[in-house]
Amino acid sequence: MRENIGFIGLGLLGLPVAANLLHAGYALTVYNRTPEKAEPLVAQGALQAARPADAVTTGGIVVTLVWDDEALEDIVKSEDFLDRLGSGGIHVSMSTVSPDTGRKLADLHARHGSVYVEAPIFGRPEAAAARQLWIPVAGPQEAKERVRPLLEAMGAKGIFDFGEEAGSAVLVKLIGNFLIVSAARSLEEALGIAERGGVDPAAAVHMLTSTLFTAPIYQSYGKMIAEKSASMSQSKIPQKDIGILLSEAQNSQSPAPLASLLLDMLENGDRSST
Repeated sequence: MRENIGFIGLGLLGLPVAANLLHAGYALTVYNRTPEKAEPLVAQGALQAARPADAVTTGGIVVTLVWDDEALEDIVKSEDFLDRLGSGGIHVSMSTVSPDTGRKLADLHARHGSVYVEAPIFGRPEAAAARQLWIPVAGPQEAKERVRPLLEAMGAKGIFDFGEEAGSAVLVKLIGNFLIVSAARSLEEALGIAERGGVDPAAAVHMLTSTLFTAPIYQSYGKMIAEKSASMSQSKIPQKDIGILLSEAQNSQSPAPLASLLLDMLENGDRSST
């Protein structure tokens, strides 16, 4: 019998990831700020917690997959959460937050005897359902070894270790998202030019992504953009994550002119669409 896992955050990505754990035979206690979102998992046997701390087992593992730094900090600092997690407990944070928040929360957990492991996710909800996720991790080695089977059960196709320093895995996630958003915006611009010039965007994508640009990101986003089924303006994630990356670049005094330009484009795009 596998141990009971706490899972907090049942959004578009959290729900299929948590469902994968249930299907793998894990017992789950779930919490979501909007309780109704837990109903599909409860119908499959998960228990529903009334507050974040009620999803925590002393010395156990609790997973969070929430929107941003503020939401994550609210959970960790909520009543009884850290006290109940206690000595030997592990908090696996799968949210895309700032490296600074990761470092602060790792220190806070250590003061309470528990461990903080970063494991942000690369993959859309359909990739989670298909068990095609890529996960960078950072945190104490023993804790990473303990949670690895859990990450695999969640749908990880590959797990990449970035050491023990908190902030490392989320920085890789932010860099990856910057590259993804850059590729997607380039595709939108290029295919718009192609269409206005009388070239079939789908044909252009097919040629380019089967020859020079065979990366999955170009293939998947290129197809969606050509079919007009995806746009950066449809999601708030790019602006959030590029903003975090730009702040990190400024804190470390790293030049980031492309990130700055991209954030400006995202913000202007959002304003022009409202």
